[in-house]
Amino acid sequence: LLTFSQYKDAKTLFKAIQARFGGNDATKKTQRTLLNQMYENFNSPSTESLDSIFNRLQKNVSQLAILGENISQEDLNMKFLRSLPAEWNTYVLV
Repeated sequence: LLTFSQYKDAKTLFKAIQARFGGNDATKKTQRTLLNQMYENFNSPSTESLDSIFNRLQKNVSQLAILGENISQEDLNMKFLRSLPAEWNTYVLV
């Protein structure tokens, strides 16, 4: 349990919070690998709305960015278009 009273200033408190909740390098690498796999395998069921599809993809990309993995806007756009259900094929030329 992290108790705040033992830290005398904000800097040492922040370091303690990072150490407790930030994870170590191995944890971050595992998270990054898992998120990259989720990004690569991203797809959408035909019952899902466009907003929901985009929000799920954007959440994944945001989590990757937090871990230092940046996806270009062009790659993100292509991933979104390729993940759309088959009924969108007449509107999407990729």
